[in-house]
Amino acid sequence: MNSNRYENMKFRKLGKSGLKLPLISLGLWYGYGDVDNFENSKQMILTAFDSGITHFDLANNYGPAPGSAESNFGKILSEELSGYRDELIISTKAGYGMWPGPYGDGGSRKYLFSSLDQSLRRLKLDYVDIFYHHRPDPETDIEETVMALADLVRSGKALYAGLSNYSKAETEKAIPFMEKYNVPYVVTQPSYSMFNRNLERDGLLDLQEQAGAGTLAYQVLSQGLLTDKYLKGIPKTSRIEKEHCEWLNKGDLTEQRIHQLHELKVIADQRNQTLSQLAIAWVLRDSKVTSALMGASSPEQILQNVQAINNLDFSDEELTQIDTILGGAK
Repeated sequence: MNSNRYENMKFRKLGKSGLKLPLISLGLWYGYGDVDNFENSKQMILTAFDSGITHFDLANNYGPAPGSAESNFGKILSEELSGYRDELIISTKAGYGMWPGPYGDGGSRKYLFSSLDQSLRRLKLDYVDIFYHHRPDPETDIEETVMALADLVRSGKALYAGLSNYSKAETEKAIPFMEKYNVPYVVTQPSYSMFNRNLERDGLLDLQEQAGAGTLAYQVLSQGLLTDKYLKGIPKTSRIEKEHCEWLNKGDLTEQRIHQLHELKVIADQRNQTLSQLAIAWVLRDSKVTSALMGASSPEQILQNVQAINNLDFSDEELTQIDTILGGAK
């Protein structure tokens, strides 16, 4: 391992908690399942850690197959990083369908307890640092979900609790119960990118600040759209071409999107950044965003994208230009 791994990484405090996250975190949504090359997955994780990335984000259903990302990470952790556990922030989630029957989905106490136990076995860990409820469950009272998170923290199986994919209104319903059960709620995880600015309109960032919690933005590269790879069309090796990628398809790469990418590339060039570095820096321009959750398909991408933190300042003119380009962003 690189003994100077923290030399160039920057950290932000996660709300009012004592926890700090690196500006760049590594998400294991895609690229770490049983359908992927294990050696490449391992090298991406080790490269990330060598670059100062201490936070690795998973969920029970990451793969494919569901659970395989946790199992593969657990293998890498035990074989390569077992001596560094106290330097790592490892998070996982439960909320989407994971196993058959009525207890393998949602936000019930039964599901959350069972899921975290399964995740810990796959990860070969005694605890995770952050455990998220992955999505709001309209069929389960939010008090039951929050009470389960609180009890899991008290059990020592998680150090902190988080919410993922909760809107401002949904988070406002959860926070009073977080306070009632004294849950160390520290973070929310919403989708946020140049192409998805719902977070700004929703007011979730301000609510998090008021609640003393941080924000970890995911899909900051819009599933890879905000990279140089799509400037000339769709490469055969891209995520859009992969049959197991359910969140990105060829219809997402419209002529308008390609035009926006080329205009954004001009600004990136002027800043001596790649398009992906520009996109990451733009998300991190607001200090209310604690960390940007990055996906990758190679160690080289990680090394390149980590450099985004070296230029997070935007002029008013640059921000105006970007807003004008993104006029059609959803």
